[in-house]
Amino acid sequence: MTLKLVAGLALGACLAFAIWALIVAVGAREGWWRPMVAAKGDTASFLLWAESRYTAESKGNFAIALLEQGHVSRTWFASHGQPVDAKSLFQVASLSKWITAWGVMVLVEQHRIELDAPVSRYLTRWHLPPSEFDNDKVTVRRLLSHTAGLTDGLGFLGYPPDTPLPTIEEELTHADDTLPGARGVTRVGARPGSRWRYSGGGYLILQLLIEEVTHESFDDFMHRAVLRPLGMTSSTFVDPDPAHLAEFYDADGSRAVHYRFTALAAASLYSCVEDMTRFLQAQMPRPDGAPAGRGVLRPETLEEMRKPQAFLYGFPVWGLGESLYAPNGEGGYVVGHDGHNAPAINTTARIDPATGDGIVLLETGNAKLAAEIGGEWVFWHTGKVGLDTLAMFEVRRILLRLAYGALAILIGSFVIAWAWRRIGS
Repeated sequence: MTLKLVAGLALGACLAFAIWALIVAVGAREGWWRPMVAAKGDTASFLLWAESRYTAESKGNFAIALLEQGHVSRTWFASHGQPVDAKSLFQVASLSKWITAWGVMVLVEQHRIELDAPVSRYLTRWHLPPSEFDNDKVTVRRLLSHTAGLTDGLGFLGYPPDTPLPTIEEELTHADDTLPGARGVTRVGARPGSRWRYSGGGYLILQLLIEEVTHESFDDFMHRAVLRPLGMTSSTFVDPDPAHLAEFYDADGSRAVHYRFTALAAASLYSCVEDMTRFLQAQMPRPDGAPAGRGVLRPETLEEMRKPQAFLYGFPVWGLGESLYAPNGEGGYVVGHDGHNAPAINTTARIDPATGDGIVLLETGNAKLAAEIGGEWVFWHTGKVGLDTLAMFEVRRILLRLAYGALAILIGSFVIAWAWRRIGS
């Protein structure tokens, strides 16, 4: 076999694998190999599928609402202990960040802060530690979109009930309630604006910014400026009503600890299906003429929040405080946020502002169930698979398809080489 033939086969194999990898990537995003869990538009069947997933996978609480054209069309509640309903309060973990972003944008609309100003302009109680990068490039916009170059890796786990809470400044300097592997130090470790990197520490900075600018506690400001005006009267970042607080469950069905947080903005909102439904409905105009934003934010501000600010692999993934799950076919995106925390809290709220269709799912007892069902809802609604779903649930299948393709290409190359040798002899 000549060197020229070997080089040709190698080049051909590389080209074939590149084409196969592109097919796999596009196919995964487009859901070519993914069955729909229900016929498109069949909300009742989708809910039945979601119920079956809870029955099979969770030993905790489950509260779900499906919206069609801005109205609640289906709800379902289940628990392995104390019953839950539309008013039961769940700790929604990182879903808190979406509501926090509304609080920040209220201050932007009031011209009390600027999106593209260095956040250091507004801080006196704490400052970013010195770094090799320009800390003045850490702006409010970049904190909202996780593009500020922060490398804290937070994730906050919270503190047990009998543990005194640190101050915001202490938590920013070194958090003691970090997820495993997280550094817990909020600092600039990459060039601001260079890439998307999820940072709970960034939202802790935004919590401090709100307190510094308003001279109110974060919870007081959020109640006054966002929660009460939207009618989210049961929701709170601190001291939930114990009579309505859903029980906390671990994945094995045992009762879990109720952790408390210094990082309120990032992880500590308590909310219920009824309130989160109101929040989703506020993303669009109401039939009676009430504008999107409901007077808390202007409609054009909501549009600004939905514009892509961060990208992964060329795909838009984040706006100002909200995830961009998938294109909605109308020039925009299905938007929302998920929440996950130990031991087994998982929540999601997602909506297509173009149609008013959405989902709220609050649960304990399974660390990924809400994200799984939310991802299936996005695919069922849009026909596109969200990048979050690909990353969390499809990596193994994608790698297997790549491996099978590589194996087929390798075998094909050997067959061609063998046939060439037979012809040559």
